[in-house]
Amino acid sequence: MRREILHLQPNGSIPNNLVLPVLVYRSVIATSGEEAATAFEELFGNNGWPAQWRNGVYSYHHYHSTAHEVLGFAAGPARLMIGGETGRELFVQPGDVAVLPAGTGHCLLEAGSGFLVVGAYPPGQEADICTDPPTPDILARIERVKFPLSDPVEGAEGHLVKLWRSGKK
Repeated sequence: MRREILHLQPNGSIPNNLVLPVLVYRSVIATSGEEAATAFEELFGNNGWPAQWRNGVYSYHHYHSTAHEVLGFAAGPARLMIGGETGRELFVQPGDVAVLPAGTGHCLLEAGSGFLVVGAYPPGQEADICTDPPTPDILARIERVKFPLSDPVEGAEGHLVKLWRSGKK
């Protein structure tokens, strides 16, 4: 498994998260399709991020001000834009995972046949859908999102916990 860390700045109508970076895990699950979706649901649940949905990624730029989000890519390759319209393109394959801190913009640019994603949030967090530029209230809401107690891939002592704890104010 390989990890990538993406530090993002505010970008147009997308606030991103100035404190917590995006974390991408490559090749977490070796299968694809429904088997991979089930494996992601179990992995995330076992690590304290109960799976909430199976679907895709919206094809418009949006962010969440009330939750951190993990995306487990179960089927179909895809090309995403992370961080707003002039953010970073992210190519994902089945088995990859992206953890997006609250405020991180994301949008589906292109997906292969059967594209399937498993999404989860830390306990007690529910995602809203924001598309407008952040107001001071939205920015304050992003800052108040609670720090997760575990990494959805590696658990309580995982890389995300160490990385985010070191950057958290």
